[in-house]
Amino acid sequence: MLIGVPKETKQNEGRVGLTPASVRELARHGHEILVETGAGAGIGCADEDYFAAGAKVVDSAGEVFNRAELVVKVKEPQPPEIAMLRDGQVLFTYLHLAPDREQTDGLLASGCTAIAYETITDDQGGLPLLAPMSEVAGRMAPQVGAYALEAMNGGRGLLLGGVPGVEPARVVVIGGGVVGTNAARLALGMGADVVVLDKSLRRITYLDDVFGPRLKTHYATFDAIEELVLNADLVIGAVLIPGASAPKLVTRGLLSEMRNGAVLVDVSIDQGGCFETSKPTTHVDPTYVIDGVVHYCVANMPGAVPRTSTFALNHATLPFILAIAEHGWRDACRVDRHLRAGLNVHAGRVTQPAVAEEQGHTLLPAGEALTL
Repeated sequence: MLIGVPKETKQNEGRVGLTPASVRELARHGHEILVETGAGAGIGCADEDYFAAGAKVVDSAGEVFNRAELVVKVKEPQPPEIAMLRDGQVLFTYLHLAPDREQTDGLLASGCTAIAYETITDDQGGLPLLAPMSEVAGRMAPQVGAYALEAMNGGRGLLLGGVPGVEPARVVVIGGGVVGTNAARLALGMGADVVVLDKSLRRITYLDDVFGPRLKTHYATFDAIEELVLNADLVIGAVLIPGASAPKLVTRGLLSEMRNGAVLVDVSIDQGGCFETSKPTTHVDPTYVIDGVVHYCVANMPGAVPRTSTFALNHATLPFILAIAEHGWRDACRVDRHLRAGLNVHAGRVTQPAVAEEQGHTLLPAGEALTL
């Protein structure tokens, strides 16, 4: 199969769809790989590294999209990239379609087959291609929150871990999944006073077993969220409903009652955000202030550490890329229900239930899409 890797064009995005090691693995299986020049610069990999691994380095994204049967990316395609997609071409990347009607419409019009990393599943009910980036974003959240809490950045002027005789900052993590667990780990390591809310008693028990009495846990009701958020210095939103928009758990009214200089870090922003006042920001201009509360809502947080993120992501994506390349997307999806769960768009139809419901599309079940 002819596999294409364009350079990412989203602002401040240094990740890349394939590392040289992944290219070498694909090449050893007999596949041809096109890599746009400069695509690996953000992870410290030169064109020569890709050439040595077996790729052909080409001058433009246009050539990649024009020739490739399978396009492997990291972030959702930007409008100029959507315009280059074609009927029958396979796109494999993060999509986060539910809150993004414009992207969905563009993919539908292109006629491409779009498989989303974030809705691929596993036997344990997890999201194995989302997990690596959730780990990165979760571990970054206390770091960026601590920075935003500094007075010069609009925060309350608190050191996250305090010092002897001065209490640490109070950190509330809404959601105890992969993001929330990693956020709690880092915040505890930095010395903060941390509480995690979740709706799963099994998950709460797991967190208690892992962290012990250092971590406070709470069942997530609206009453609990309101009480804890009002007394928080840093709130980390780590809520995920696979494929769907995130629920708005902190309202504008609640925000107005929060401490002046408190910080919200919305890791759920790719799915629309879990705070009512959230709007996507960038690494260049990551924060804004509403009612005295600092909001950090960068939509591609792991893009700030592209080398770590790319290598972690490739460890998860490579087996699926190999399966698609070896067998074609239809047969690969037919034999692997987890990969099939990643199918979001095919032949101008939405195949992901949560996206169809969110945007009012008639659902084409993924199983039926395999016959078209």
